[in-house]
Amino acid sequence: MSDDRPINPDGSPPSLPPPLPPRRGGCATAFMALFGLFLLLPGLCALLFGFGGLTESRPDPSVFFLILLGLAVCFAGVMLVRAAIKGSS
Repeated sequence: MSDDRPINPDGSPPSLPPPLPPRRGGCATAFMALFGLFLLLPGLCALLFGFGGLTESRPDPSVFFLILLGLAVCFAGVMLVRAAIKGSS
């Protein structure tokens, strides 16, 4: 009788693949996506309204800080939406 299972070069049987991680529920994925979309709003506001404050001759440093903060929150939202989409498939 011949065994048709593949054998490693050292003569041992191949190891089993690691188990798949459990999938996230649909409600958690939807919550992550909605919260991520909500986090995109500060970045949108920073892009639309914030850069107008930087065109002045002497811009206020707090305006620059708020623009950076809004863009950082927007980046977190993008990453959260990305994780929600990646985890649902």
